[in-house]
Amino acid sequence: MPRRHIHVTGAAEAPLRAALRALRTELAIPDAFPPAVLAEAEAAAKSPRLPAYDATDLPFVTIDPPTSTDLDQAMHLARRADGGYRVHYAIADVAAFVAPGSALDAEAHRRVLTLYFPDGKVPLHPAVLSEGAASLLPGEPRPALLWRIDLDAEGRRVATDLRRALVRSRAKLDYAGVQRRIDDGTAEEPLALLREIGRLREALEAERGGISLNVPEQEIVERDHTYSLAYRAPLPAEGWNAQISLLTGMAAADLMTAAGTGILRTLPTAPDGAVSRLRRCARALGVDWPHHVSYADVVRSLDPANPRHAAFLQECTTLLRGAGYTVFTDGHVPSPAVHAAVADEYTHCTAPLRRLVDRYAGELCVAAVAGNEPPEWVRAALPTLPDEMAAGSRRANTVERESVDIVEAALLRDRVGEVFDAYVIDVKEREPAVGTVHLDDPAVVARIAGGAARLPLGEWVRVRLAEADPGSAKVLFAPA
Repeated sequence: MPRRHIHVTGAAEAPLRAALRALRTELAIPDAFPPAVLAEAEAAAKSPRLPAYDATDLPFVTIDPPTSTDLDQAMHLARRADGGYRVHYAIADVAAFVAPGSALDAEAHRRVLTLYFPDGKVPLHPAVLSEGAASLLPGEPRPALLWRIDLDAEGRRVATDLRRALVRSRAKLDYAGVQRRIDDGTAEEPLALLREIGRLREALEAERGGISLNVPEQEIVERDHTYSLAYRAPLPAEGWNAQISLLTGMAAADLMTAAGTGILRTLPTAPDGAVSRLRRCARALGVDWPHHVSYADVVRSLDPANPRHAAFLQECTTLLRGAGYTVFTDGHVPSPAVHAAVADEYTHCTAPLRRLVDRYAGELCVAAVAGNEPPEWVRAALPTLPDEMAAGSRRANTVERESVDIVEAALLRDRVGEVFDAYVIDVKEREPAVGTVHLDDPAVVARIAGGAARLPLGEWVRVRLAEADPGSAKVLFAPA
């Protein structure tokens, strides 16, 4: 969900708590759920709307970070007799618990998104639902929106179906465990098919000009009784898992456009200036980007385990700015309505426990497959959903950005005055002595100012840490 992940664990939490609490207060982040909302959630958890169709015979599994309990998706992969594949993808049916117009519904519209802080999260729905009755936890029957997507031998989608169903996950798997089992050959079908289908979908993504950013996580690591920042490269299994979600989002967009009513996730093509800036960053970080090579191809060539490539991938998220939601009704599908990074029509529909819009997208798709008009409560909400999601996304982006700054400042605060090796990855056009530097170690990207000379874009420099204040979330370097 967040574009820039950062994890704080164990003893590293103590010096950050005050600054993170202050950030929550400053941004007016919702705290505990109101009593009326909790009461509705408790009641809904005991008596959800259950579907008639029983699919509990399918041995679903979930694949998530090991500590996750808000499990939106479960999958089952199979081969078809014609050489293709069948993807069953179960999505938590939040509408089975949240009644339109209820206090629970109103609170979800107030929160919009689950917010991720380094020391915890602020959920969209009460935990009794998001980490309990609505979560696709193993061994428990759960109402779900069950996607059935058939692929041909090349991984291309040939048929789509969607219905409400009762499902039961057999196991809660994590990415590292899945990767290990696939790599050492102990994964059996259906799990072994994740790599096969994931790679086919990645090849089709490259064919249509799309790109998935495998942005590394920043993690706090212990070194010699102190703490520092480093990058953690995502595993291939995380990318293959994401391809199943992308496949479903594209299938959902097609259902909506065919039905004439929907909400798409859209992203315009990046302006030339943004791409030029990325080229400067690439040069600064030693990333090979020949002029005849496309942005998508250069990103696919990167190794997230390489710290400089990891830093460049972080900068690549700037091209995601401008993403939004586009509503259409009565058959008036906007043109173009493509998500530039996906290189196709696409919508968010696979994370309803953590993102408000997905509940509405799911309902639109269920209606489209059944040949019905969308429920009135869905149609009534569509006009204001893009603005609600935009406001929620701005708040989530601020949380993400400020949290990273706070963590960096807290970890560097005892190192003011030290000198580091850094690369100049950006220089302000009107203030050439001000810019941005990337440190190889620790994994920090921060502002540099205070010198008299023009910063040498793309070159190695020695910088001195001038300021590191977690209270103001500020890290500032100066030329050494």
